[in-house]
Amino acid sequence: MVRSSQQIHPSRTPAPLLPAATVLLLRDTPAGLEVLMTRRSDTASFAPGAYVFPGGRIDDNDVEARPIAARRRTQSRLQLTQSIAAIRECFEELGILLARHTDDGRMVSGAEVAAMDRGNPPAMPLAAQCAVKGLRLAADEIYTFAHWITDRDLPKRFDVPFLVARMPDNQVAVADEAEQFEPCWVRPTDALERHAKKRFFMIFPTVRTLEKLAAFDTVDAVIAACGREQPLWTSCPRGGLLGGKEMRYMEHESPFGELALVCPDGQMLHALDWQAEEPVRLLKNVMRLTAPNPSAMTGPGTNTYIVGDAATGYLVIDPGPNHFDHIGRLWRITQGDIRAIICTHSHADHSPGALPLQALCKKQRPPILGLPSASSARATARFTPDRALANQERITLSAQELPADGVPAPTHTLRVIHTPGHAANHLCLLLEEDGLLFSGDHILNGSTTVIDPPDGNMTAYLQSLDLLDETCVAHAVEFILPAHGYVLGQARGAIARLKAHRLKREAKIAAAMRQQPDGTSDDWLPIAYDDVPSRMWPVAARSLQAHVERIRSLAQT
Repeated sequence: MVRSSQQIHPSRTPAPLLPAATVLLLRDTPAGLEVLMTRRSDTASFAPGAYVFPGGRIDDNDVEARPIAARRRTQSRLQLTQSIAAIRECFEELGILLARHTDDGRMVSGAEVAAMDRGNPPAMPLAAQCAVKGLRLAADEIYTFAHWITDRDLPKRFDVPFLVARMPDNQVAVADEAEQFEPCWVRPTDALERHAKKRFFMIFPTVRTLEKLAAFDTVDAVIAACGREQPLWTSCPRGGLLGGKEMRYMEHESPFGELALVCPDGQMLHALDWQAEEPVRLLKNVMRLTAPNPSAMTGPGTNTYIVGDAATGYLVIDPGPNHFDHIGRLWRITQGDIRAIICTHSHADHSPGALPLQALCKKQRPPILGLPSASSARATARFTPDRALANQERITLSAQELPADGVPAPTHTLRVIHTPGHAANHLCLLLEEDGLLFSGDHILNGSTTVIDPPDGNMTAYLQSLDLLDETCVAHAVEFILPAHGYVLGQARGAIARLKAHRLKREAKIAAAMRQQPDGTSDDWLPIAYDDVPSRMWPVAARSLQAHVERIRSLAQT
């Protein structure tokens, strides 16, 4: 767990969550699947002027209406209440009622609905009106599609399922002209295109829901996908600044983990722009300076991490390439008070900056630490540290003097974890006090690392992933700080997905080898990497060879 004393932004409590429900009314047309949307009032307290799906707050009447609502055997009581709320909101906002006659099961007609009281509030609650007319709410025909929790930075927040239901054939939407206006049927792709052209304003959850909905061709397909009674996804997005504009991200998107680390309570303050001129402060004791070496292999560039503070001095992790400006910036950021330079491994974008950075530190010569390159390393990846680190060794920063206020400065301890696989001399570093894992190239954000034999070894790589997972459990690690890309959150989940991806790729390679038993790597590559752009195949060929060696080794055991 990250120490609260190291957080950059003061803690705050996000606005409380209000229970709500919304529903996507769907219909099949010759042009494809359509969904009913409506425009919110320009004076609404939440999402004014946005095109939305009908819905709103859950109230006590929705709970009390359970006895007159039809329920699937697998539908929970909570889902039943949410469905009732969605039915009521559809009725109040758009004059659409999902209800059937109890005597013969007929869906209520549009004329019958028009004769009912839609007042705000009505003289008689909807459930009571249905009871008088012998109607049963068709809650059993409503399914959970997604679950959204409003972003932590917003002043009004909802915990809301996005439900789906088939539009009754004999009813027409009529807006209440108070909360909702301009009901319209639209194909998801059309709505998204119009939104992109700024002609159809929608908020983030609506956009992402339509993106998912666009993958379905029919109403039946949507409902079938919801048959497990679980949302297809659950998300509480996080926001950051990109190009000076507010942007929002879901849990699976690359900036999400960094936003969770820097702004855990949802403060809309963190800039996500990649730049190499100034350090990005992640915590009070952790900064990132990205080297100006972006490429297909390095992403936005190599991340150099600076751990420590003015009282303790600094540790520099992965000084990067020997780039004059980058090395100078590292020296200025630390004011030359560097206690050690640590290289996670000896590749050309990680360790060459160590010697020139060390040379700049005139007052005290910080040792260059790491593991020496193995004989299997390429000529461009040879590296000899001043001192070789031992597995599980701890490197501690602490203040030499007591501050004037008498309060001891925090210590910062890095634990060394030998993680061969990407390179024989690769290591990761655990910042123990804050549960942060500096993963070097072993775990990246946005791509998978290359395993290049003979210095790279796939079996060792997968075993190191298991070791890192154990480390996450033992030290409550929540965040991974990679050498390329943003901070990763949900550390164990990230490791599990990476291992699953590697094993899935290995299965494809093994299948290609069985398909062409007399083939070579050149024959297997286009089969096993058919989902990867061909321009990346020369790089993928290295990892393919590592998988082939592992497959053959396993076959011999």
